[in-house]
Amino acid sequence: MPAAADDPTPEFDAAIDGDTSGGTSAGTSAGITELRRQEALLQTGALQNAIFNSANFSSIATDAKGVIQIFNVGAERMLGYAVTDVLNKITPADISDPQELIARARALSDELATPIAPGFEALVFKASRGIEDIYELTYIRKDGSRFPAVVSVTALRDAPGAIIGYLLIGTDNTARKQVEAEQKKLDQRLRDQQIYTRSLIESIIDALITTDPSGTITDVNKQMEALTGCTREELIGAPFKNYFTDPARAEAGIKKVLRDKKLTNYELTARGRDDKRTVVSFNASTFHDRDQTLQGVIASARDITERKQLDQALQQTNLELERATFAAEKANLAKSDFLSSMSHELRSPLNAILGFAQLMESGSPLPTPAQKESIEQILQAGWYLLELINEILDLALIESGKLSLSLESMALAEVLADCQAMIEPQAHKSGIRLQFPRFETPYFVKADRTRVKQVLINLLSNAIKYNRAGGLVEVTCSATTPQRTRIAFRDTGEGLSSEKLAQLFQPFNRLGQEAGAEEGTGIGLVVSKRLVELMGGEIGARSTVGTGSVFWVELDSAAAPELNLGHAKLALPVTSEVPAGAHRYTVLCVEDNLANLMLIEKLVARRPDIRLLSARDGNGGVETARAARPDVILMDINLPGISGIHALRLLADDPGTAAIPVIALSANAMPHDIQKGLEAGFFRYLTKPIKVDEFMETLDVALTFSQAGPTRKTAVESE
Repeated sequence: MPAAADDPTPEFDAAIDGDTSGGTSAGTSAGITELRRQEALLQTGALQNAIFNSANFSSIATDAKGVIQIFNVGAERMLGYAVTDVLNKITPADISDPQELIARARALSDELATPIAPGFEALVFKASRGIEDIYELTYIRKDGSRFPAVVSVTALRDAPGAIIGYLLIGTDNTARKQVEAEQKKLDQRLRDQQIYTRSLIESIIDALITTDPSGTITDVNKQMEALTGCTREELIGAPFKNYFTDPARAEAGIKKVLRDKKLTNYELTARGRDDKRTVVSFNASTFHDRDQTLQGVIASARDITERKQLDQALQQTNLELERATFAAEKANLAKSDFLSSMSHELRSPLNAILGFAQLMESGSPLPTPAQKESIEQILQAGWYLLELINEILDLALIESGKLSLSLESMALAEVLADCQAMIEPQAHKSGIRLQFPRFETPYFVKADRTRVKQVLINLLSNAIKYNRAGGLVEVTCSATTPQRTRIAFRDTGEGLSSEKLAQLFQPFNRLGQEAGAEEGTGIGLVVSKRLVELMGGEIGARSTVGTGSVFWVELDSAAAPELNLGHAKLALPVTSEVPAGAHRYTVLCVEDNLANLMLIEKLVARRPDIRLLSARDGNGGVETARAARPDVILMDINLPGISGIHALRLLADDPGTAAIPVIALSANAMPHDIQKGLEAGFFRYLTKPIKVDEFMETLDVALTFSQAGPTRKTAVESE
């Protein structure tokens, strides 16, 4: 065969050339046929040899017992063994995963109902029975690494048909396995995504529905099933509109979504299988596939039945609240009226007490030391009672929301200077040193000047009252932030425990000082706290037992106020004595309370240049004024017959009395009472109990005003 392979066709070539010298034509023909057969065999052998030695296939041939006899190039490449490593030494079972062989043997035993031993028999059993067998297994390379392979097994037989061996042709299945693994992962991801999407849909508290563009339901979640009482299978394929009490409105909603691309807060009433009605808020939008082709509508329906009920309940509550507010406003008005009335009733007798006590204190002859001590007790108790009345009225006014504040920029240096002047006598009397700041840097705050002074005086007074003998009160100012300014008052008193600090700012709670020597109302701090908070500030305290306390107020910082001299008012001159040669004045006092009238008489008696007339009711006062034409009228507000305000109007309408200054003397001391009186036209408004110095100064101003004449009056009134 090899010699033929070197030159296979000399005879064939000669025959083709027509050389017949070596034989007959029949011989020639036979030779040609033989030559062609041999060539075909050669080609087949070459093809078989190429296939057998292909590096892409592992070809392993064994004898009948499974011992390897042939191990091709492909097997060497795939498995890493050389031919000499395996030939006549091992079986294909030795390079296969033993666990897989055991599993294959068990599976074949079950399949063929015959015991099959794990090992080479498991690899070739089907082939040995003439059954085509292609299977997957894991080959183990010489270096111990593993790879999946697809193996085709064929039994090799001799001419009589006896098995002489087996041929195992294998291909590396790694790439396909990887593709399968990736595909498996993709499939799993798709399943996971579908599960996730479904779980997401089912976890939503709203009923979800998808429809095609015609309004036919294509999918729903469990909430939609619960809403309608129908199963998912029953709902899918049914018209969306069929499950609402107003099908036309439901259908219009779908059309509106298709037209506008979305729909929000569209109310519908769902109807369940048991005719249960549920009000829902319908929100929807269109959805498309990846090619932006319209697929239909996705909608959510939220049960708002409870919300509708709550809305109705809220409306009812609001109505009841309005009624309650109206009732509260009436109650507050009644409370204000009551407080105003109580203030009047308390101030009237207190006016007599304090007025006559002041007269006795400064009368002639002066009281004896024993009398002076008694008078001082009367005045002390009276002024304390007045303070209590004022603080209760302030607190009531704040809580009723009727306290009006005038917030403006003010210099703390000026306010504290006023406070220092007012509080120094009390500190000197108690032996307490005061230390006020020196303002190298000006501080301005936005607040109501009167109310700030009220708060600061209260804190200073407490720091003095509850200090120790020879103690110190230190006042400091600082900027806590660029927007806030703090005024602090440090005393050297006994201090407060944490329990007592927690009880600060409670009405009528004097923190155990009720039995002490110092008087107090127990509501000053409460009023101060309310006032500071109304001005947008904050008040607080810290204390150490045995060391002292620090009370502080924080207010909003402000820029320095701009001066406007164009609107400055000229103060009226006030004279404490009537110049010699002045004419005799006439003053009319309209007062129904005899004690108050007697007090006025005593006060006016100190002025020999004043003649006092009196009337006990409003009508009598008007008649007396018209007849006597007094220089000044002192007018109570609450009078028998007509009120002092009504009497004032009658006097103002009469040309003969219109120019007479009328001073209100009233126990109606609420701010709105004072404002009302001034708006009515009173020259001044003085509250009872009367402060003698204030009363005499106001009377002097009114007499000067009356004496000035019409020209001066007009100028002053215009101011």
